[in-house]
Amino acid sequence: MATVQLKNIKKVYPTVRGETKKSKKKGDQQKKSNLQITDEGVVAVQQFSLDIADKEFIVLVGPSGCGKSTTLRMVAGLEEITGGELFIDGKLVNKVPPKDRDIAMVFQNYALYPHMTAYENIAFSLKLKHLPKAVIDKKVREAAEILDITRYLNRKPKDMSGGQRQRVAIGRAIVRAPKVMLMDEPLSNLDAKLRNEMRAEIIKLRKRIDTTFIYVTHDQTEAMTLGDRIVIMKDGYIQQIGTPQEVFNHPANLFVAGFIGMPVMNFFDAQLIREGSRYFVEVGGFRQELSAEKGERLANNDVQSQAITLGVRPEHTDVSDAGVEARVDVAEMMGSSVHLHVNAEGRDVIIIVPTADMVGNFEMGEIVRFSFKGNVAHVFSKETGKNLEF
Repeated sequence: MATVQLKNIKKVYPTVRGETKKSKKKGDQQKKSNLQITDEGVVAVQQFSLDIADKEFIVLVGPSGCGKSTTLRMVAGLEEITGGELFIDGKLVNKVPPKDRDIAMVFQNYALYPHMTAYENIAFSLKLKHLPKAVIDKKVREAAEILDITRYLNRKPKDMSGGQRQRVAIGRAIVRAPKVMLMDEPLSNLDAKLRNEMRAEIIKLRKRIDTTFIYVTHDQTEAMTLGDRIVIMKDGYIQQIGTPQEVFNHPANLFVAGFIGMPVMNFFDAQLIREGSRYFVEVGGFRQELSAEKGERLANNDVQSQAITLGVRPEHTDVSDAGVEARVDVAEMMGSSVHLHVNAEGRDVIIIVPTADMVGNFEMGEIVRFSFKGNVAHVFSKETGKNLEF
């Protein structure tokens, strides 16, 4: 229904009177928690630029306090934009009130009217537009059918489960047929089973309604399963934009590598060795040649031999006869696999071992060796943390 463009968007919360003088004594800018403090105030979002295509599903993901919800609220018009430009369907909307932006928002806490039934909650915005009763009834029942909540339309929020309330909140948003649907951590208050069910419902929903989605979450599983593209944020800055597969296979830096993937990526102090056009990584006496594709990218960037941070995902790590020596700390049985927690090279490392490949059990204190292939090793700069391939 609409494109959305954010051009160098910035959000600064002004400092309380008296705080500016204190910060000046300590320098022009400082870091407090994970937010940057300048003479202007607390910088929550910095240099945020993103082009969202019509009907695209974009997910903003990152840890608490990274600026993702603030960015969403600026798109909604609930937060004033300090700097930059926001366009919805080609129209500059920085100063346009929320009600005139043709957007709908689903909140984390549902924000339903407790004295109204589900039907009345969904119909509320349509009644404000003074639409005919027959039109309102049709739209409400169509939304209820899509979300499978027709049988709950006469119930009030207190008589519904968390998942049912969230469906009502989504129904209230979609009846407006907005150009842009904004969702701020809508599943975070649900238990694990309900979250899985609602994720599936949202995937079905986006196929049934023609609108552009911007979805905020701190849960990387939601981001990976829902998004056409993911925007990973930290401390108010974009760290990487890409498809779920791109950010998983080619993390731009150490933060993205450690944030995307569960269990988290293993990191090692290692050496990158260049021999002509070939590249090797060496850790704990184990030497592995990188794939030709990785070697080509490193050569194009003229990367030389150096100390690096090596990243290998647990699912790409294999117990083997030759490799890095490790001591078993804990073996977690996960059904189809065992998560082997080991200590190697002074670091805690996780190895995922398929139970079908196991011969016997792993004992605490047992010495094992592990290896990895050259196409799954990620090499990061010791100085900048950036992926040296890109």
